[in-house]
Amino acid sequence: MVSETWRAIFSWVMLPVYVWQGIAVRLRIERLLPADVATSGLVGAGYAGAPVRLLVLGDSTVASVGMETLGETFAYQVAEAVAVRHRRPVAWRSIGANSATSGALRDHVVPHVEPRDFTHVFVCVGINDMKNFHLVSQFKKTFGTLLYALRTRFNEAEIIWTPIPDMRDCPALPKLLAQVLAARADLINAMGVRLCQERRVTATDPVARVDPSCFARDGFHPNGKGYRVWAEHAAQWIVPRQADPATETQVATESSVTTLPRRA
Repeated sequence: MVSETWRAIFSWVMLPVYVWQGIAVRLRIERLLPADVATSGLVGAGYAGAPVRLLVLGDSTVASVGMETLGETFAYQVAEAVAVRHRRPVAWRSIGANSATSGALRDHVVPHVEPRDFTHVFVCVGINDMKNFHLVSQFKKTFGTLLYALRTRFNEAEIIWTPIPDMRDCPALPKLLAQVLAARADLINAMGVRLCQERRVTATDPVARVDPSCFARDGFHPNGKGYRVWAEHAAQWIVPRQADPATETQVATESSVTTLPRRA
């Protein structure tokens, strides 16, 4: 197995390739917009039990870039997968910030999230830290303090982070550039898992590799099928708590959760 040291050396030696091919990819691929859909709601209203109160927070993955219908989006599909897998209603809320790094989420997103009684907070971040070639030491500081901020704001919630998927699957990336980004992703993921272990946060396994049919037309972001694969994978780690009798009666009223319009 290739060591973290050799991955770091390889990625820095290949920095000119990253710059050259990365600029070419940026100029070539279409820049898609985030999904213009509701950002909260309820799924699985017919199931018994207190609802799982799920916040899905993150970058363009959570913003569901390129999607046009609610059913295609990542956060909705995560909520649906949790409801079906565990046969529990799920009251969900999504906050996706396109191009966000871990530091941007910490500084500009988390402080403005309403302090609701979420039972689970699912975090997707790291791809832009990797893509922007942030140092691992920089990610250690920004992601580590993001976890502190989440733990402080949502002290009663289970916090779950999902690592960066395998960049070699993205059809838009030339093979060599994909290998460079995959090496950076491995370094970011290793540090992320380490920080999660230290700070009472669950890190999922990376999602399984997928084929090109799971990507949007830009060849970089997942499409509805790709988000479904990722959502069903994520649902394994979002486990409902023991039913709380005091909250059982809330299920009926949760079906009218107010949906919030996505702001431009």
